Amino acid sequence: MLNFARTLIAWYLENKRELPWRETSDPYRIWISEIILQQTRVAQGLEYFNRFMERFPTVTALAEASEDEVMKYWQGLGYYSRARNLHIAAREIAIRYKGQFPTEYEEVLALKGIGAYTAAAVCSFAWKKPYAVVDGNVYRVLSRFWGIDTPIDSVAGKKEFAALAQELLDRNRPDLYNQAIMDFGALVCSPKNPDCLYCPLQEECVARIKGCIDKLPVKGGKTSVKPRYFNYFHLTCRGKTLLRRREEKDIWQNLYEYPLIETSEVMDFADLQQTPAYRRLLQGVETVEVKQMVEMPKHVLSHRIIYAHFYRLEISNFSVAHQLYLQLSDEEIENYAVSRLMELYWEKTGFSPGYEDGEDVYKGKNRRSALP
Repeated sequence: MLNFARTLIAWYLENKRELPWRETSDPYRIWISEIILQQTRVAQGLEYFNRFMERFPTVTALAEASEDEVMKYWQGLGYYSRARNLHIAAREIAIRYKGQFPTEYEEVLALKGIGAYTAAAVCSFAWKKPYAVVDGNVYRVLSRFWGIDTPIDSVAGKKEFAALAQELLDRNRPDLYNQAIMDFGALVCSPKNPDCLYCPLQEECVARIKGCIDKLPVKGGKTSVKPRYFNYFHLTCRGKTLLRRREEKDIWQNLYEYPLIETSEVMDFADLQQTPAYRRLLQGVETVEVKQMVEMPKHVLSHRIIYAHFYRLEISNFSVAHQLYLQLSDEEIENYAVSRLMELYWEKTGFSPGYEDGEDVYKGKNRRSALP
């Protein structure tokens, strides 16, 4: 089994990707990179990591920031609970550990939002402690090489793969081994079209020998995806727009959005106007002018598919019904973190809060995404 580790490390030393978080033993930078890379491609995550570290270079800087600012710098990465948990954990480190990142595995694991994988990554990369990482790449490499068909999302599967990963770990070079197996899964033993021809493990790979590469790893139950129907109202009045914060324990918690009416099915505008929610929203408004109606492509999240419509309405006045909302200029909206769906609406309509027409764009997005 040591040959397995040696082979992967040898491959890694020749083929590793040069990434900024690999050039440091700072546990804070490693932690931030690992949280960003959960559910995020490396190419996209690199941009966010650099901007995030420039604004929050230390645990203390992150702890002292407001949640709204942290969410703004996270905007576009999705899975926003990661950002909230980062902020909570940073404040715990600042208070409980006097701003010094804890060094014991159990202490790292106890921090908000850190699971076994992240704790193992931080401890092995920062201090070379012998804890094996187990992520999607590791599941794939181990299941294929050993021909293991135990579902990776089952309790038995998680225990089996965790034990095997720990047994295979090169205890003298845990940092190199963990980086090696993750890179190997990403670059060679990929989900689709793995590069078996140039794989240094091909001669002993059970999945290749048995011809079942595309069947491993095995996942048990499928996640049910629930459709939801969102009707957003982009209400403007004399250069001001209404925005509110999502406080509910739901998707996009603590992000900002236009007034929303959620329905149980798709409704056209005429039917929406007859709903009690619409009447409450426009209560006390003297005149309403419909400026634009936009149907968005379906917006797919991990457990939800959002079917959204945006209605841009120019109203004569804000009323008592709008006191629970922020009344913001376009320039002020720039300072608030919003969901990717809101960004897509702005891109589709050419609405760019905080910037005049003709200003440049950032990576194909409105300039609002290009944080300083």
